[in-house]
Amino acid sequence: MRIIFMGTPDFAVPALVALVEAGHEVVAAYTQPPRPGGRRGKELTPSPVHKEAEARGIEVRHPVSLKGADEQTAFAALEADVAVVAAYGLILPQAILDAPRLGCLNIHASILPRWRGAAPIQRAILAGDPTTGVTIMQMEAGLDTGPMLATLRTTIDRKTAGELTAELADKGAGLLIATLRDLKVHRPVTQPEDGVTYARKIDKAEARIDFTQDAGQVERQVRAFMPAPGAFFELDGERYKVLAADPAEGSGAPGTALDDGLTVACGSGAIRVTRIQRAGKPAMDTADLLRGRPIAARTKLG
Repeated sequence: MRIIFMGTPDFAVPALVALVEAGHEVVAAYTQPPRPGGRRGKELTPSPVHKEAEARGIEVRHPVSLKGADEQTAFAALEADVAVVAAYGLILPQAILDAPRLGCLNIHASILPRWRGAAPIQRAILAGDPTTGVTIMQMEAGLDTGPMLATLRTTIDRKTAGELTAELADKGAGLLIATLRDLKVHRPVTQPEDGVTYARKIDKAEARIDFTQDAGQVERQVRAFMPAPGAFFELDGERYKVLAADPAEGSGAPGTALDDGLTVACGSGAIRVTRIQRAGKPAMDTADLLRGRPIAARTKLG
């Protein structure tokens, strides 16, 4: 098939690679424009999809918008059989959705209709969902409302958002290739009206740990925001990212260290911080941090 690929972050890369290795003709890769990055935060850094496509000799396009007639004409001129979308980051106007012969397919990181929207993986972890998965859906104008072609489930267990993202990226790539192989067999199924939830974009303010919550919720918060933006607390005006934590025995005023090993009281129960990162410092095991920067029992964290 002639395919236009549309994606931006690491989550989308396995699908692009799978399409090429399956023998499809990827005629162009659409991605977000390069963003400031690098050590000084000023160098323009291409997206992971941009880098992968360029390395494979695929034409890369990164328009700021697809609403203009010129961009829509250029898109249609590619005469694609289908467009594959994976965490692209731009809303697709109807003219774009209609241009490929077989429409646009989206790889969505949840079992729809649960967690439509921008942050399905993080929201599933925060909600304590036991399972999640990927859905291949036919795109339409609504927010992740299109009919489903295929789904695949996996357990969440105690995976971080980073671990789950990598797993679902690989599973989604495989499911996409299987769907395209037998596209006529995969009849579109309308999403059920019951069970709709929305995964709103993560606000960085959500990453501050709320120790008044129960220990299970705090532990999920740590996993949901690992690796980014990183759940954190502050002590003496310094930010500490909590990279890993386990539920623990103990009780006390929420946010209070219960021992010298950074077991912290929550609204119900406690958590033991096992991996941590000070602002501007490398990540390390908590025991290593505490040898150089002790945090004594009864210290209040905020």
